[in-house]
Amino acid sequence: MKTTVEISDALLDRARRYARRQGKPIRALIEEGLRRVLDSEEPAAAYQLSDCSVGAAGKPNPLETLSWQDLRHEMYGGS
Repeated sequence: MKTTVEISDALLDRARRYARRQGKPIRALIEEGLRRVLDSEEPAAAYQLSDCSVGAAGKPNPLETLSWQDLRHEMYGGS
């Protein structure tokens, strides 16, 4: 795929000289640099939702028997 990239003249001159010394086209140098950056990227940690379960697993929900006012008190701490 063709694309246009704008970089400083000084950086392009350095890259051309380096590519010439290595016997590579500038395209190969750019691809190598991009691969190095992308391969070194650390994967983001997966988001872990905190467990806000109520009661014990397999047992009845202890909040089911509460009135709305009592539930509100549980959620908001008496506000």
